[in-house]
Amino acid sequence: MKFLTDYTIVVRPDDNGTFVAYVPAIKGCHALGETPEEAQSELQNVFEMIAEEEVKNEKR
Repeated sequence: MKFLTDYTIVVRPDDNGTFVAYVPAIKGCHALGETPEEAQSELQNVFEMIAEEEVKNEKR
């Protein structure tokens, strides 16, 4: 898996006043935050968890 910055990241306001950040190319890679910056920071955490899981699955 590449780095998060290698992917297109979409950040948009959500209906409830928060923000959602997601990577369209990676299933399940999305996060919420009170601000766009918080959503992107949370997205980094989600991306790292997905990358770790992918590495584990490759070792099987």
